Amino acid sequence: MTIDKSTGSYIFQKKISDIGLLCVGSKNEGMSIILEDPITKERKVVFDAVSGAAVCSLPHGDPDITSQMSDFAKDSVYTYGAYFANYAAEELGQFICENSKGAFASTLFTGSGSESVENALKIMRQYHLEKGDDKRYKFISRKQSYHGYTIGSLSIGDGSRKPPFKPILLSDAQTPKVTNVYSYRNQKGTEEEYTKELLAELEQCFIDNDPSTICGVIFETVGGSTIGTPTPPKGYLDGAKAICDKYGALFMLDEVMCGMGRCGYPFTFMHPDFGLSDGAGPDICTVGKTIGSGFVTLAGVLISPKIKKAIDEGSGYIMGAQTYHSHDFNCRVGLAVQKKIYENNLIENCRVVGAYLKEQLQNKLKDNKIVGDVRGAGDFLSIEAVKDKATKEPFDPKLGVASLIAKKALDKGLYFHKGTC
Repeated sequence: MTIDKSTGSYIFQKKISDIGLLCVGSKNEGMSIILEDPITKERKVVFDAVSGAAVCSLPHGDPDITSQMSDFAKDSVYTYGAYFANYAAEELGQFICENSKGAFASTLFTGSGSESVENALKIMRQYHLEKGDDKRYKFISRKQSYHGYTIGSLSIGDGSRKPPFKPILLSDAQTPKVTNVYSYRNQKGTEEEYTKELLAELEQCFIDNDPSTICGVIFETVGGSTIGTPTPPKGYLDGAKAICDKYGALFMLDEVMCGMGRCGYPFTFMHPDFGLSDGAGPDICTVGKTIGSGFVTLAGVLISPKIKKAIDEGSGYIMGAQTYHSHDFNCRVGLAVQKKIYENNLIENCRVVGAYLKEQLQNKLKDNKIVGDVRGAGDFLSIEAVKDKATKEPFDPKLGVASLIAKKALDKGLYFHKGTC
């Protein structure tokens, strides 16, 4: 393809008048991507340190998966999920539920994380309707969070992408926010005291917004690019779930970015340092990205036995359906990806390698004048840059320091995701 710079890009995304670097392949056993300048045709090899956008759980072009995809394409038949099921979706759902240690009993497969969150909001509302409670329509979420780019998911999120669209989103009154987990800046006393402070704020938010109208609480188990992967203090997730149970609301965890092995455990809420205790799970959970490793557009909503039972004993039907729900080809690929991850102990490997990487980053950067914190879990890690290390004073956002660092790194052959907080 010959690209004429005068016409600009035909893709309506990013900076629409520019034609960015084009990815034309992978190298180094799938760890690096090959980028090409569309005008000069000059190429460079870049190490993909963030796997796209925390997407890949296997190398780019993994031969085991790509060879199976060819066979899958020959056998797959599209059917509309509202009328016909398929074995691939059933098998993938069974695989995920069986590896959840009883946390989940059913699944819904979608095309993206945003779509999963949107569906989850509706399912939470339907749960209460099935129980005969039609008053619950509010969702509590957190500041500096991101849950997607659709109307509902953007409404419960918070950050720089939201303000231009606020007039068409769910109201602030319908989506009250509490302080996000951010130990580096906000923890003044002990971890236990910090946990109590956060939970007291959450319970007060219930009280201030009429507990009988709260449909559910939505948290990222470990936040992503809007806050830089801070892990919650011990007891926080248990406490939040207990508050939801106390007031009859559902507890949802968004693990689209942090889950499915990314943090070193099958689900991040299983992490022994900060997860839910006693094998408990959330009432509903969203996943994506790593489930299909970028080979297909695949995400999902994971349903607890509690929600499945309520709807099964009520109407027995999920309200609404979308064209590509439980797509046969996508689910076949997703199952192949997940089987390879488990067969090769890659989740455990993520835990070990991630701990090593975190330790090395902390040691190598401890004397760096602008590195304030290195944090995260597994291979889901962040570095926070600060103007003053002693006071933790941040850089003026107008300086675009994260973008400058990311550009310098890309020039040197390293790609990572800059924060969007």
